[in-house]
Amino acid sequence: MLQQIVTHTPFHIWLLLGVLVWRGLAASRDRAVTLRQALVLPVVLLALSVQDMANRFGFDGLPAASWLAGTLAAAMLAWRFTAQAPRVIAPGATAATVLQRGSWLPLALMLATFATKYAVAASCAVAPALAGNTVFATTACALYGMFNGLFAGRALRCLPWPYRRHATALSCATGR
Repeated sequence: MLQQIVTHTPFHIWLLLGVLVWRGLAASRDRAVTLRQALVLPVVLLALSVQDMANRFGFDGLPAASWLAGTLAAAMLAWRFTAQAPRVIAPGATAATVLQRGSWLPLALMLATFATKYAVAASCAVAPALAGNTVFATTACALYGMFNGLFAGRALRCLPWPYRRHATALSCATGR
């Protein structure tokens, strides 16, 4: 059965996995990125998550509420974690760049997001009634939301307004 699922997976899904791995490997190195680059992945993952949730479970009721709760909780957690570790993200040399410390966490989160979405899609393909199961839909949407929130919370730290007051302290902390 697993072999059938894998062989019937469209090619563009494997291409997406390759892009996510490539982006995750890039995130493992220290780098200066523009604000636009820092926000692209969270926005794309958010759009894919909302589209998948709306198409599979509907964007109302308990699934939407669990997605929103997961997103907000994880975003606050990521925001707080990034604030506690000022060397993770710091202002760049120009106003439109940020310095991001290399980490394997984005790769792990991207692979976990991909695996969750793949497992939900495969489960619904094998047992279409699962899409109507409230517990399954609520759990899947909460997981989607948690992944979105983790990416969003970190991305929001890249926006320039958190650094207006602390730009000097952060620059000194990173040695730049």
